Amino acid sequence: MTIRVLIADDHGVVAEGLGFVVEAQADMEVIACIQDSREAVRRSIETQPDVVLIDQAMPELNGAEATYLIRER
Repeated sequence: MTIRVLIADDHGVVAEGLGFVVEAQADMEVIACIQDSREAVRRSIETQPDVVLIDQAMPELNGAEATYLIRER
């Protein structure tokens, strides 16, 4: 079974680095790499990832609030 991961970080280099670490795992794949927390919520609902890695300090909607919205839906 492959673990599907969505990465959300407003710093592209951080998101890209996390993506490389995830993709290096034989049983994991990055399904989306997002730089906006509202988009992360929307894409999480659409794609149903197994894991969401989200930056706590995202602008507009912080990581905790976005995580709450993802879990509620």
